[in-house]
Amino acid sequence: MPDDSDDLVKSIERRLVMLLRIVKQVFSYVLVLLGLSILIFIIVRVMPGDTARLALGARTPEATVEALREEMHLHDPLYKQYYYWITNALKGDFGTSIISKRPVLEDIKSYFPATLELVVLSAVIMVIFGILLGVLSAKYSGKWQDAAIRIFSYLGVVSPAFLWAVLAMLLFAYIIPILPSSGRISEFMLSPAKITGMYTIDYLLEGNIKGVADSLKHIIMPAVVLSFAGISQAARIIRSSMTQNMDKPYALAEHAYGIPENKILFKYLLKPSLNSSVSVMSLNIAAMVGGAFIVEQIFNYPGLSRYCLQAMLNKDVFSVSAVVLLMGVVFVVMNFLTDLLITFLDPRVRYTKVGE
Repeated sequence: MPDDSDDLVKSIERRLVMLLRIVKQVFSYVLVLLGLSILIFIIVRVMPGDTARLALGARTPEATVEALREEMHLHDPLYKQYYYWITNALKGDFGTSIISKRPVLEDIKSYFPATLELVVLSAVIMVIFGILLGVLSAKYSGKWQDAAIRIFSYLGVVSPAFLWAVLAMLLFAYIIPILPSSGRISEFMLSPAKITGMYTIDYLLEGNIKGVADSLKHIIMPAVVLSFAGISQAARIIRSSMTQNMDKPYALAEHAYGIPENKILFKYLLKPSLNSSVSVMSLNIAAMVGGAFIVEQIFNYPGLSRYCLQAMLNKDVFSVSAVVLLMGVVFVVMNFLTDLLITFLDPRVRYTKVGE
């Protein structure tokens, strides 16, 4: 009975430690978002040009522009302006886009699903091929297969995304024309009914297999290009971790028992080797939202990053501030999910006291 009581106390203590860690992380993330919102606000306010005049156009009467200045509280002190801005932002009111003349939130709802679809497919490609290449490189450590994968990894890390985008477009859209070079769907295809906003899923929900195939043909090339850097980093980190774990006593014992090598690699060595790569892959997934700027522009892909780039070029301060804040939220959410995943993968983290 005393043993059962001790186990119960330890179980409660572990859960409390986990809860305190989560609360601490959430609080730190809230502070990060608050700091980001202040930084965005300052950048928007110090940008050259009259915000109200930019919003209404050069030919708008001065009286109308002045009325908008009053509505936006531009004559108030900065701390009051920030209070009004962040209060409206928390309500979903980011102002009206200079480009589209629509509420910025409506533009985000329109463009974000396209970028989300691109990022999700890129993330799936990155995780699958990053793990496979990392395991293969570790399995054939010191051989020509390992050398080839390592060269590919170095090229993927040091080469910019626009270089891979141009090469992929030249190869698969012009030299071997098997993939389209721009857009989300072909001109002869009708857009699916908006359910999720992601064409591949919406076509699938409609049962339109032709639409699914067409949307995949359009998205596969930018998705692969966007995932290149992440694949390379994941493969290098997993290879390094697995080669170290191969010399551990438990791995040597498994070989001694005659367990097949592939089973040892994927069942016993992969999980402990993922701890160091999970953080990198998760951050890469979050960075894809911002990294999609160049890829979406080159492939003429109508996503949120391309929309934000156009907003920057047109000094659309309302759209830029909203998109940057959204990207900050994406990074924070991915960090939080990463911490939870690492806690699940590594029991040592789970049982560490807060602050240690």
